[in-house]
Amino acid sequence: MSKIIFDSGISLDGFFAGDNRSPENPMGGVSGKIHNWMLKQKAFWKHINMEGGEEYGADSKLIDDVFARTGAYIMGKRMFEEGEVHWAEDLYKADVYVLTHEKREPWVQKGTTTFYFINDGIQSALEKARQSAKGKDIRIQGGANTIQQFLNAGLVDEFFIHIAPVFLGSGIRLFDGIDKDKYDIQIMEVIPSNLTTHLRYKLNRK
Repeated sequence: MSKIIFDSGISLDGFFAGDNRSPENPMGGVSGKIHNWMLKQKAFWKHINMEGGEEYGADSKLIDDVFARTGAYIMGKRMFEEGEVHWAEDLYKADVYVLTHEKREPWVQKGTTTFYFINDGIQSALEKARQSAKGKDIRIQGGANTIQQFLNAGLVDEFFIHIAPVFLGSGIRLFDGIDKDKYDIQIMEVIPSNLTTHLRYKLNRK
């Protein structure tokens, strides 16, 4: 049965993205600081259909694993708009459900990626993603507000965060506005690395 997961990088002071986000300034320009560990991994570049990276190490295996277990994605309109002009064709290799008020026909890409635009909320997106995932997991890709909606609805089963050793000081926090009484949270795994600390949590709804 599909699990609902997210897998996100944050700064040491809890920021998911910086200020002044736009398609011209994705993530507020802080991606290199938060995701430096990932940018060094060959697995990351392989999965975005590009050449790059310095090593194929333990961190690359973590990247491979999350792509392998994911059968469908859900994201917010803001994340989609920031990525649409930059992402390579068939980046996700799965169905992607975009939460938006915009009426738009599905964007069918070459390969196995199709973007569907969902106008009637997170439960509708989740039902459709379950059908697409075919038993694999559903990844709430972002941004932070979309992840928060799923957390506050009690829908997340597990998450993996990667804490970069940097302070951003301002921006968009991943866990702002979270219902603190929604879950019992269990630490599943702590994995040290040179450029980040990987933390995996299991969530049980109270």
